[in-house]
Parts: sequence; C-alpha cells; structure tokens
Amino acid sequence: MSQNQELAQNLAKEYGYLPYMIERYLQFLGVDGTIDLLKANEIPLIPSIRVNTLKIKTPDLKIRMEQKGFELSPIDWIPYAYNVIKESFNLGSTHEFLQGYYYIQNLASMLAAVILNPKPGDVVIDMCAAPGSKATHLAQLMKNEGTLILIDRNKARIPALEINLRRLGIINSIVINMDAVNLSNLNIKADKILLDAPCTGEGLIRQDPNRKKSRKARDIEKMASIQKKLLKAGLKSLKPEGELLYSTCSIAPEENELVIYDVLEEKSSFKISEISKTYGVSGLTEVFGKNLREDLGYSQRLYPHLHDTIGFYLCLLERTN
Repeated sequence: MSQNQELAQNLAKEYGYLPYMIERYLQFLGVDGTIDLLKANEIPLIPSIRVNTLKIKTPDLKIRMEQKGFELSPIDWIPYAYNVIKESFNLGSTHEFLQGYYYIQNLASMLAAVILNPKPGDVVIDMCAAPGSKATHLAQLMKNEGTLILIDRNKARIPALEINLRRLGIINSIVINMDAVNLSNLNIKADKILLDAPCTGEGLIRQDPNRKKSRKARDIEKMASIQKKLLKAGLKSLKPEGELLYSTCSIAPEENELVIYDVLEEKSSFKISEISKTYGVSGLTEVFGKNLREDLGYSQRLYPHLHDTIGFYLCLLERTN
C-alpha cells in the first residue's frame, strides 16, 4: 500500500467516507486541501434565500422577514440574496415563502443563472429544470419576458416544478416532460442554455452526509456518460454565438473538466468563455496525470473549505459559428 493509499484509508475511517473518494481528493487537492475539505464538510451550511424581484423589492422583503424575527445578512455576489443568520421558525412556512417572495437556494446554485445572464426576449432552455430553483431564477433575470423552455425527464418531478413556477409568478415558461438528450427533436435554437447536469452530488455532503458512502466509483462513470450525451445535445441546439452554462453540484473532475474536455475534443465550433467575475478557483487543466485544455482554467470550482458553499462547478461555453 502506498503512502497516499494509507493516508486515504485513515482519513476515510476518521471522517466516514469510502476510501476511493479520499484517494481522488488527494490527487487534485493535495493533503492539506483534502483535510480542509473534510473538516469543512462537517460544518452545517447557513441557509440562504434569493429574493424574487418579480414580486417584491429586496429591501421590502428584508424588512418583512426581520419583523418576524429572522436575521438576514447580504450576500456580496448577488444583491437580491441573503444568508439567513437566524431563523425564528421554518423558512419554508412563512407567508412570504408561500406567496413566492423568495426561494430557498444555496449561493453556489444561484451563480449558474447569474453567469448565464439571460436577457428579456431571449429564447432560453433549462435542460434539467425540476424542481425549479435555477429555472425560476432564469425567469427572474428575463423579467418574465422572452421564452423559457423547461425540460425534465422525470415525470414525478414535474409537479414540484409547476408549483414553484406558480408560486413565484413565472409566466414566460413552457414545461416539457422529455429526456433532454433528445433536445434537437424540438428543432429550437436557443440564445442561452442551462445544463445543470444530473451528477453524483459529491459537493452536497455538507447538506447530506449520507453521500460520503452512497456513491461508488462506477456511479461517477455512469453519470459522466449521461453528462456527455446531454452536453452534446445542448451544444447542438445553440444559436451562433449562443451560450451554454454547464454546472454540477459535484467536485469530481470526471463529471466536470473531463466531461467538457471529451466533448470539445469532438466539437471544434465551440469555445470555453472566461466568466466575467471570479467566484471560485480556476478549473483544473491537469488532473489524474492527464493534461487537459488550458482554457478549462476559465471554468470555476467552488469548495466548502474555500468559499463556505456546497461543492460546485461552473463552465461557460459559446458557439463560435
């Protein structure tokens, strides 16, 4: 057994993970980064909310919540979002929540729509839309104008999506129950596409400690295969100069940089765009002994130990012709 394998075994036992996960973390985070990550994953997340500016002004929502005994702290990156420092009762049972004045959403998740930055009048597709956290955010940024096509393959998740759309007052959306792998069958070319891809959720351990042991290495391979199919389908449905934002709540390179790398090796008419603001650390350009594309450094990773969020990955792609 190598020194790294022995360390991985010891850390896996101490923190309750499957050893293969720790072995991989050591390769792309190093020893100190891995230990910092494992420690950060033990700290519960502070909940955060996104104010639905389609229905209420941000300062007005803050006043109403503070009158109920909540303590809110502004989030620098997003002027209409707050960390909830103190809950006087359940965030999902206030009148304000039920009236659609806010959405309970992690900060990292909010960044996907912010970076994609759809405009009123755009044709926008969310390829994996349920239950609607990012879909309703896209509508908010579009000012409820244009066309928002929301796709989800799981019929059982559609009702939750529709409830959130109604609650937040979204009127520019069309909901389609289909597998987004077949997106090209719709014959629609979009200005903007969000692919928040299904993944193993390795970045969600702070929210769900069961994920320390619930996913095997073969699950990563299976999800990567699905992610590549979805990404190819999304890129095919972009207008020239259209943009696609690829995101996952996973820190696994196999589900992130390696997916982008493999797909772009086949598709030359797309480029990775630089995200205009630095939210996380640069994406990996070399991992597991493999040299990737330099422009993968334009993608961004968020980590619990560095950014006090869930683990998250964001990559903006543009059609060049």
